[in-house]
Amino acid sequence: MITNRPLLIVIIIVIFSLIGFAFFQASNRLPEETYSTFMDDLKGGRLEETSIKGNVITATDRTGTQYTTYVPDLSALMPLLHSSEVTIRTHPAPMLTPLFREMLIILLLLGGWVIFSRSSPSSSKRFLRTGTFTTASKIKTGVTFDDVAGITEARDELKEIIDFLRHPDRFSRLGGQIPKGVLLEGPPGTGKTLLAKAIAGEASVPFFSMGGSDFVEMFAGLGASRVRKLFEEAKKQAPCIIFIDEIDAIGGKRSADYRNGSNDEREQTLNALLVEMDGFATNETIIVVAATNRSDILDSALLRPGRFDRRITLTLPDIRGRLKILQVHAAATALSGAVDLTAIARSTPGFSGAEIANLVNEAALHAARKGKERIEQDDFEEAQDKIVMGLERKTMVVHQDARRLTAYHEAGHAVLAKLLPEADPLHKTTIIPRGRSLGLTQQMPIDDHHAYTQSFLLNRIKILLGGRLAEELVFGRVTTGASNDLLVATRIAHRLVCEFGMSAQLGPVSCVGAGPEDGDRIAGDFWRQSQQTLREIDLEIMRLVQHSNEAARELLKAHNEFLHMVAESLLAHETLDGEEVDIVYRCYQNHMKMKEKQDETED
Repeated sequence: MITNRPLLIVIIIVIFSLIGFAFFQASNRLPEETYSTFMDDLKGGRLEETSIKGNVITATDRTGTQYTTYVPDLSALMPLLHSSEVTIRTHPAPMLTPLFREMLIILLLLGGWVIFSRSSPSSSKRFLRTGTFTTASKIKTGVTFDDVAGITEARDELKEIIDFLRHPDRFSRLGGQIPKGVLLEGPPGTGKTLLAKAIAGEASVPFFSMGGSDFVEMFAGLGASRVRKLFEEAKKQAPCIIFIDEIDAIGGKRSADYRNGSNDEREQTLNALLVEMDGFATNETIIVVAATNRSDILDSALLRPGRFDRRITLTLPDIRGRLKILQVHAAATALSGAVDLTAIARSTPGFSGAEIANLVNEAALHAARKGKERIEQDDFEEAQDKIVMGLERKTMVVHQDARRLTAYHEAGHAVLAKLLPEADPLHKTTIIPRGRSLGLTQQMPIDDHHAYTQSFLLNRIKILLGGRLAEELVFGRVTTGASNDLLVATRIAHRLVCEFGMSAQLGPVSCVGAGPEDGDRIAGDFWRQSQQTLREIDLEIMRLVQHSNEAARELLKAHNEFLHMVAESLLAHETLDGEEVDIVYRCYQNHMKMKEKQDETED
């Protein structure tokens, strides 16, 4: 009996293929006639051609009809064929009988399958074996907390986990139990996977790693089998760490329907994981560390105490965290002594640890392309522009009119960013095309924002509308270049009204739901059901945008000469940083003072 299921499947496929091939040959086989019929046609001169293959003759008469017959004695037939006017074709006799040929094909196919299955187990066997665990690996990470920066609070929280793994008896003698699970949650790029490796590196324990999607494949029961095998291997290597990356792939909320089609396999895998985590004995020093950026969709049974006892939230680093991350990555590069890492950290708000690592790498690549021996400050500036704005489009030909229009558009943003209070300082404005944009104006906060005032948000709307207003005031028309500015400005106004409760018309209420669960909902459904409230929301959003638009228009009109000076400077230099715009502003103030004195003298 054949016990190898894949081999049995291949044999069945080969047999059916050969049967089909036999039927195909039978359907195309020529009709057979008696040898007497063939001799009558030959003697009667009705044959035009004969094809001899062994003792089989294929005869073709003068009407084109073909048939086959078997010749008992070919030597006696040949003189008759030569004496007639029939064309004679001969072919060598077949070396193998049809049955022997088909058996040889079967043996060759089976031999090829055996050789292939032995030489490439990672491809064929891993694909077909449903109960074999081959994905997790026990490794020494070589990563410590020195390689992780910008997450001081999370690192301090995890020091206790390290103590559990190093000295479990210290806690068990007092009745304490080791945590069974640690969930690392946060935006992408904040260092969840790196932190898990650092835990294993600090504790000097085996580190088993799998991705959430590795558990669920096409075969039913494979995910649950891999979960059980993973924990079985981990128990043999305890103390150790099991790390499951992107656990939301298997840990999502289970459906109300017990049988829900494609979700059934994922739910079986989740159930197996829940059982294994809850089945640890108290002396098994195994910790499950999982990472996700979608903790809101995880099943509540997975998050309860006793499974994932610790939940550590990793956020985007602040300026001090970004500086430490820069120092870690810059230590492995040839950095110039004139590079100001503090200024770079200040200019990268909202960057994650992965994005900062990419920034350092891009700066190193830019310096290498320029043939430099050291990475300088301008290399970081170019790398940041490339990441934020996109690749510089050096070959793009911009018409002079479009270039002038872009200069006034960006000048409108820059002037309002300079004049408005409670706004982030201007960092750079440029009319060099990058990505999909013909220009860009960038602001840089001095400190990270943890909360925003209403004045700050309204000024942000005014700055966004400044480019379109400058086009309108100078050229008397507007273009499609402000489409993204209008989108962002409308979104800010919408959040002011519906989320932050900063509307004088609607008052301190929230008009959107706070979460998908019924317990997390607030009055969002009630507000959405009221058509009158929806109309008031739309009117309030339009009122805020229109009011900001008019205030920004008046400010640009009052400082019209400053707008022209910034635009002309952009046309001349293409890029102005914050300090250069400050110089232009001081020149503008001196010009206005001289103009006022001149007016007083004339009066």
